[in-house]
Amino acid sequence: MAKAITCIEDLRQLAERRVPRMFYDYADSGSWTESTYRANSGDFAAIKLRQRVAVDMSDRSLASTMIGQPVAMPVALAPVGLTGMQHPDGEIHAARAAAKAGVPFTLSTMSICSIEDVARHSDAPFWFQLYVMRDRGFIDRLIDRAKAAECSALVLTLDLQILGQRHKDIRNGLSTPPRPTIANLINLATKPRWCWNMLRTPRRDFGNITGHVGGVGDMRSLSSWAANQFDPRLSWDDVKYIRDRWGGKLILKGVMDAEDAESAAATGADALVVSNHGGRQLDGAPSSIAALPAIADAVGSKIELLMDSGIRSGQDVIKALALGAKGVMIGRSFIYGLGAMGEKGVSLSLDIIRKELDTTMALCGLRDVRDVDARILVDPPRPSRT
Repeated sequence: MAKAITCIEDLRQLAERRVPRMFYDYADSGSWTESTYRANSGDFAAIKLRQRVAVDMSDRSLASTMIGQPVAMPVALAPVGLTGMQHPDGEIHAARAAAKAGVPFTLSTMSICSIEDVARHSDAPFWFQLYVMRDRGFIDRLIDRAKAAECSALVLTLDLQILGQRHKDIRNGLSTPPRPTIANLINLATKPRWCWNMLRTPRRDFGNITGHVGGVGDMRSLSSWAANQFDPRLSWDDVKYIRDRWGGKLILKGVMDAEDAESAAATGADALVVSNHGGRQLDGAPSSIAALPAIADAVGSKIELLMDSGIRSGQDVIKALALGAKGVMIGRSFIYGLGAMGEKGVSLSLDIIRKELDTTMALCGLRDVRDVDARILVDPPRPSRT
């Protein structure tokens, strides 16, 4: 008898069995010692909730807005590179599941399915995530393609000027598609479902890049290009240029410091995401949830705050809202669902989080997710500023 799936951890275990090792490890790993990766989820567990009784818990609502857009719950799917290697055509499946659930999907620059591909197969506008690269002409063209695809927001990632070292990717020899080494072939032989489905799709490389950049015609040249393209010279002036070029809703992702948050708010962006890139960049940085209260105190009245990294449940969502976030982004939680069961798994991951959020909100004595604040926490952090 198949094991009942009741939580995100169940989906993680199933994804680990079904996704080739290098791609599972790519999603489920952090940089260096992975201390920040572990803290992201561990610090959520330390936050305690106030249980309330004898209050009206009927007619509850999780409906909210994120950057002014209506959402069925304050959760968006975060940009994740190589999503189409967790499951064939993965970005398309994730976008469809998000549309059905009434939440935003964010397409990564380093996606397997292209902007145009996802737009053709999606049932709702999606957000597009942009990395700043040395080839600014390519960046301009990416922005124009996102406009043409009618993406409803641009998510500009600020924390990947230099790539954090991820030991598992190095040991696995991460490549897209996998190199035909003995170790890879042995591992792929244990993933027949993945292999069969991957053979049935032409989407196996970085769809937003191949064919759109001069000199990039195969995966070896693409890998070399990408490794040298992330721009360490990124500045706030670049952010303002991209804001003006884009002209629509702009979200700045990767802010972990109150001083940087002040600078982000001054750019005129619509929102910022408190994020340490899932513990994949600076190992030893605090968890995102630990950084959130100080940033909320500094700029929460100036710019909309979102948060990601470490969210594995609806309870984590409500804790982030209580500490100042207007909404959250989930990465691994939906990726586990995708790797485990494709589009159905993404829908299941969102349903799990929705139900946990709804039940937790009720047991904390609230009926509307927009009313969540620090009063639902035991010993909430005190503001650091007056």
